[in-house]
Amino acid sequence: MTAIQYFWRHPLAEQVREEGREQGLEQGLEQGLEQGHIQSRREMTLRILEWRAIPVPDAVRERVETCTDLDQLETWARRAVHATDAMDLFTE
Repeated sequence: MTAIQYFWRHPLAEQVREEGREQGLEQGLEQGLEQGHIQSRREMTLRILEWRAIPVPDAVRERVETCTDLDQLETWARRAVHATDAMDLFTE
């Protein structure tokens, strides 16, 4: 009787699966780090306003918390340092 090698048990198939796992892990890690940076900038922007005792209306909070552009969040955080009103984040 001859043994049948099923493809999914073949060493090449194992190698392809392992490479796929590694690539998925790397992509997941990169996405997780990016999301962490974005969330950190959101929190920092709102905290700066709160530390400066500037009221943060729900509309401003929502706009900051839904932003996914890291550069935009960085700009808003810098503006928060000099703002006199929460809406100053959005004016150039």
